[in-house]
Amino acid sequence: MKAKLIVTIALFGFFTTCFGQRSANWEKWNWLTGEWVGVGTGQPGQGGGYFTFYTELTNNILVRKGHTEFPAADNKPAVIHDDLMIVYPDRAGIPSKAIYFDNEGHTINYLLAYSENSIILTSEKAEHAPIFRLTYTLFDKETVNTKFEMSRDGVTFMTYIEGKSKKTK
Repeated sequence: MKAKLIVTIALFGFFTTCFGQRSANWEKWNWLTGEWVGVGTGQPGQGGGYFTFYTELTNNILVRKGHTEFPAADNKPAVIHDDLMIVYPDRAGIPSKAIYFDNEGHTINYLLAYSENSIILTSEKAEHAPIFRLTYTLFDKETVNTKFEMSRDGVTFMTYIEGKSKKTK
């Protein structure tokens, strides 16, 4: 009986070690981790807000929380936009996907790509839905540009909203 228990525990340890997910590597996200506040001109119709990126669950996921307020303008009411995005690694520990939710009821599944100064999130293709692209581009250690685009074909993208943010923490 004891021998079976020892073999069972040993096999469990072997399988969880061999087939378990590796620890996430957030190195490509280090420059974006922290707290950011939007930098705007204050012109009518332009919004203001902030977002954060922090690791959670013992560095296994990266969580983005955002809040934006658009003031009333041109007979349109004020709008408050809150969102949550979770970036998660593949089995090799490489952050390769993200899922996004907002208070308007949107859910977007993203695939990740990286360039020297940018992180590009492109939505997975879904029937009867546009393709979205969210790009964070580092200008300097304290300034990032965020661009959200849409496309019907996944080739030609139209900018929906774009803005710069300054790191506060």
